[in-house]
Amino acid sequence: MLRSASADPLSDEAYTTARANLSAALEDIAEALRDFEAASPQPNRSSGWAQDLHPVADDLAGH
Repeated sequence: MLRSASADPLSDEAYTTARANLSAALEDIAEALRDFEAASPQPNRSSGWAQDLHPVADDLAGH
């Protein structure tokens, strides 16, 4: 999807889909980091990363 969107920069539909997919992937990564953090014996190893990913995902999604 990303390759096709980048190959045709005028394709708004592909660009919108790519942004939505990236946003969802970043949210999934943030969730995985939160789960990792909850199970980690050393808290705060990755909580900052999870917090930083949410605004990026929101920006990509257009929120």
